[in-house]
Amino acid sequence: MLIALSIFIGVITGIVQFLLLGKFTGAVSKGKVTGKTAIFAITQFLFPFAVLVICAFLITDSLMWVAIGIVSALIICAVTKFLFSSKSKG
Repeated sequence: MLIALSIFIGVITGIVQFLLLGKFTGAVSKGKVTGKTAIFAITQFLFPFAVLVICAFLITDSLMWVAIGIVSALIICAVTKFLFSSKSKG
């Protein structure tokens, strides 16, 4: 049960990180670099770090599963977005 909770926390963290990264890269690619863009950039790096630190103190034994969830969610979101964007273009 603890492993499933750890993976769930990791997946949610990875999805949020992917959304923050999408906001940041979207703004930068449009040339709209503002203070809000800087906040997205900083939050995108600090959010997963904060989650991992909290999990390191609370669920030390399952920290690896949180990290696996984060990385898996990032990869799946990126591949899914790529496939949908390439289908809509071609």
